[in-house]
Amino acid sequence: MKPDFSLLLVLLTGLTGLVWMLDSLFLRRRRMDRAVQKSTERPRDPVIIEYSRSLFPVLLIVLLFRSFLFEPFKIPSGSMIPTLLVGDFIVVNKYAYGLRLPVLHSKVVPIGEPERGDVVVFRYPVDPKVNFIKRLVGLPGDTVTYRDKKLYVNGELVQADVRGHYSTSEVKCATPRPDAIKLTESLGPVMHDILIHEGSSDRDGQWEVPEGHYFVMGDNRDRSNDSREWGFVPEENLMGRAIGIWLNFDYTKGCGDLSRIGDRIR
Repeated sequence: MKPDFSLLLVLLTGLTGLVWMLDSLFLRRRRMDRAVQKSTERPRDPVIIEYSRSLFPVLLIVLLFRSFLFEPFKIPSGSMIPTLLVGDFIVVNKYAYGLRLPVLHSKVVPIGEPERGDVVVFRYPVDPKVNFIKRLVGLPGDTVTYRDKKLYVNGELVQADVRGHYSTSEVKCATPRPDAIKLTESLGPVMHDILIHEGSSDRDGQWEVPEGHYFVMGDNRDRSNDSREWGFVPEENLMGRAIGIWLNFDYTKGCGDLSRIGDRIR
């Protein structure tokens, strides 16, 4: 079972904070009083108190930063190629869609709303312990249609211009995909590249997005496990919006592409 890092971080922060508080309010004074009564030098603090005093502020800063501001994620699969590659390390804006309590995931401060075309990180509805990243295609109330490898939103065809075959020569460490065709798609105000694969079976369908839910798809349209397979993403599962790449290194190939550092995600 994959450990819940957020829960672990909350528990460690709470434990070290509790030890530090008890020591500051009660235990340190008792140690000092005993030392005065015995006319001895100031006793050394117990190891657990020293560690708690040192770790608590660090853990608290990390908890607040990754819960309410920004959190790093690693891309493990190719479902978002060519926008995101295997081995990309990305930064996610955690306050883009409102501030949520860690572990409980309940929204406490509403700030913004998801927009069509956003690249979003969310907890997989089938297994909330797993994080997914996809592009938001359908908003609540939208009708999303996918037919003959073409995307329609509310009956209107989403413009996608063919750019030619996807060349991995332009992407270091990428796996060759000679059957992939790259297109530039205009999804609302967002223009981004997608891939379709020749000979792949179409996953046609039409979906009505219910209130409080979103429809998501991978940019690698024929190689993505997304809303076409398992349905909609509840609003409470959204974790944030992907905004940039801070590193690229594919451990399976032992290869990285430093040119991707600093790229914005759109």
